[in-house]
Amino acid sequence: MEGSEEQPGPRPPHPGDHRIRDGDFVVLKREDVFKAVQVQRRKKVTFEKQWFYLDNVIGHSYGTTFEVTSGGSLQPKKKKEEPTSETKEAGTDNRNIIDDGKSQKLTQDDIKALKDKGIKGEEIVQQLIENSTTFRDKTEFAQDKYIKKKKKKYEAMITVVKPSTRILSVMYYAREPGKINHMRYDTLAQMLTLGNIRAGNKMIVMETCAGLVLGAMMERMGGFGSIIQLYPGGGPVRAATACFGFPKSFLSGLYEFPLNQVDSLLNGTFSAEMLSSEPKDSASVEESNGTLEEKQTSEQENEDSMPEAPESNHPEEQETMEIVSQDPDYKEPKERGSKKDYIQEKQRRQEEQKKRHLEAAALLSERNADGLIVASRFHPTPLLLSLLDFVAPSRPFVVYCQYKEPLLECYTKLRERGGVINLRLSETWLRNYQVLPDRSHPKLLMSGGGGYLLSGFTVAMDNLKADPSLKSSTSTLESHKTEEPAAKKRKCPESDSTFQKLL
Repeated sequence: MEGSEEQPGPRPPHPGDHRIRDGDFVVLKREDVFKAVQVQRRKKVTFEKQWFYLDNVIGHSYGTTFEVTSGGSLQPKKKKEEPTSETKEAGTDNRNIIDDGKSQKLTQDDIKALKDKGIKGEEIVQQLIENSTTFRDKTEFAQDKYIKKKKKKYEAMITVVKPSTRILSVMYYAREPGKINHMRYDTLAQMLTLGNIRAGNKMIVMETCAGLVLGAMMERMGGFGSIIQLYPGGGPVRAATACFGFPKSFLSGLYEFPLNQVDSLLNGTFSAEMLSSEPKDSASVEESNGTLEEKQTSEQENEDSMPEAPESNHPEEQETMEIVSQDPDYKEPKERGSKKDYIQEKQRRQEEQKKRHLEAAALLSERNADGLIVASRFHPTPLLLSLLDFVAPSRPFVVYCQYKEPLLECYTKLRERGGVINLRLSETWLRNYQVLPDRSHPKLLMSGGGGYLLSGFTVAMDNLKADPSLKSSTSTLESHKTEEPAAKKRKCPESDSTFQKLL
């Protein structure tokens, strides 16, 4: 009875919290453009050629639309007013309208003067409508299109939404598809479904998609269960994972393990000394790897799709950033008067990293993972063949690749190896539709491809040849098989003699 009161995992704090707080990660939305940032007071944010401060968004609900005013201040937008009677007057045909550039009476200087006076974008759009000689002759659909185009240009409306897997995957695929290996958002959804990602699972993930796949798995698991992330280089890159803004309780079930130690773990030669010597003896290697990862992180920060705040709260990433910044230019102001404390803090983080690696190694050594997700820029065949040994039987695995040829080779190797069933190589097809009254149709532009998936289930391997204790049972089965036809042969003469007596 006492054990029933205990809960298996961390409880996600504030499940119904919908207010924006200082330090939260949010996504700015304008039309179909997204950008992930961290809310910080008096920090200038540039988005779609507009700069502003996020101080006024604190305390408002997610999904609130703000208008950029003078001085970079954000003000909540009032409810949309009903269109005036002038905008409802429409023509029946657009064939007589000639685009000669003379239909608009307002010049660029006039529009600039209106902006300098502090007139809002909504009023500027209204004056453009009133000074257009061809607006009333356009059809209703053409008028809506004209108003939408002018609002996008002159009205600075920004919506603050809560980060989610769908929003972040759309953001990355639209602006930085190369950093997520051109993984489309519907392909990511298929991966989560085929991999049976759910709370309480023990999952293994190997991805080089800036942490997007890892963040999607953590969001779906809700802080319950464990995830072991395998990473190449000096440390895991989790720029997209930081954009989700997970609480610290979610990180308690997240482990990482270096990919170059997987073979030693499979061979049984892995030891704690291999990890303890890594931070000390291979400092130069770690520094070079950390510099590479830091370059990737800095590139991601410079793009609009990256957060403009520290990208991760994870100790290992902070350690990498500190190791990179150990140049003479940075060490003196940072460690002035506190060099000893800095060294002790670094040693503490190294010990914590080593402890987490040992915990991850212990979890992998159990070889009872509930699933495997692979989405990396490396060839999937050697990765999958080695990592499948850590997965329990009757568990799913999913491999993503931008091209199908590596997955075809992986498919063939898995068929030769055995131990897997229900292998399927698939590609999802996605086309966006415009859904509007009397004008719903497929959009003219669509994605050419979102990558390929190889999925299947693990089964127990047939080890009869390797286990000598099972050879006796095999020979018994073979003897039974040989005795069965022999018994039938003995019955045949008896039936022939009986038949001859009757004759």
